[in-house]
Amino acid sequence: MNVEWKIYIPLCLVMFFEYAVWGAWSPVLAARLLGPLKMTGKQTGWIYTTVPIACIISPLIAGQLADRYINLEWILAGSHLLAAILMFVAARQKTFAGLFLTMLGWSFCYAGTMPLVNSLLFRYVADGATQGKVFIWAPIAWATVGYCLSAWRMARKTDGDGTDAMIFSAVLSLGMVGCCLMLPSTVPQSEKSIFDALEMLRDRNFLVFIVTALCMAGTMQFYFLGSGQYMMDRGISGKVVPGAMAMAQAAQAITTWYALNWAIEHWGFKWTLAFGAGMWLLLYAVYVITAPRPILIFAQVLHGIAYVMFIIAAQIYASTIAPKEIAGSMQGLIFAATTGVGLFLGTQLAGYAMDKYSAKGQFQWPRIWAFPLVVTLIGTLIFIGVFQVK
Repeated sequence: MNVEWKIYIPLCLVMFFEYAVWGAWSPVLAARLLGPLKMTGKQTGWIYTTVPIACIISPLIAGQLADRYINLEWILAGSHLLAAILMFVAARQKTFAGLFLTMLGWSFCYAGTMPLVNSLLFRYVADGATQGKVFIWAPIAWATVGYCLSAWRMARKTDGDGTDAMIFSAVLSLGMVGCCLMLPSTVPQSEKSIFDALEMLRDRNFLVFIVTALCMAGTMQFYFLGSGQYMMDRGISGKVVPGAMAMAQAAQAITTWYALNWAIEHWGFKWTLAFGAGMWLLLYAVYVITAPRPILIFAQVLHGIAYVMFIIAAQIYASTIAPKEIAGSMQGLIFAATTGVGLFLGTQLAGYAMDKYSAKGQFQWPRIWAFPLVVTLIGTLIFIGVFQVK
């Protein structure tokens, strides 16, 4: 490992808390919205859309601030402190308007921190193998907070009303603030603006890369919104579904640790990214052909592999081609395209497909899954045919 422990440990802690904060509430908040708060599916969708909306704007602003004006660690600490306050407030909201506005405020504070954590990692760690050993803490965090919340509810012998998850997220944000104080001073190092990062879109290869990443991120919303219900409609017990989908997180952690750096070194970025897209293509093909239930369960592994080999590999690729003066802005651009525009458009398309191909409460799943299958296929073919690594 080509980095000192006094840098490695804070980076791992920051990566863990960054995704623990999001993972604490995201998988379970819908149950509170649809259950105790009696919100509609459309209202629930809009509250979940606050993160993609914020990701269109906040990462670009945060990247610019870190590149030119404010120490990166102070932006992270300040943003998470505000996020903690807003999440405490959100836990007390019982109306759609109140919860939507507070969650939107939380999302604007949180969304800008994700690319900054990546930028921090790439600034201090150039070794790909060590980068993977830091990235692995993201899926570990997401899984760990879920298990902790389940254990808390079991100990209290309650199903929870969702406020516990939101308070848990707020406490984790305060923990993130403490971790930021352990980080080295990371001063701005550029006089360039966000427009210098956007200028890179003039390059055909980079434009194809960004558009492909946007499309792949968008199709993930079909997976997130539909996989659980699809498995239950196929006769898989609801008790089995969370464990089945957790296989994706396990696969993500294993792939990050053992395969990501190897693939980049031996295949290069183009074929690593193409392989990741191919894993999603295979997953949606399994869904479309209504494969047997054991294969359907095991296919969840494909999402974890795809996420690492495409989304994380894309973030690493962007860091290698960006001048160090716009490192923060470049990561902000990637997150704005994928977690922002991609997830937002994907949410809208997934909602349209699920409304169009449902009748009497029954979804026509093969037709629904055809949407991400076709988008992924076209995107992968164009990427392979046009994209070239210089």
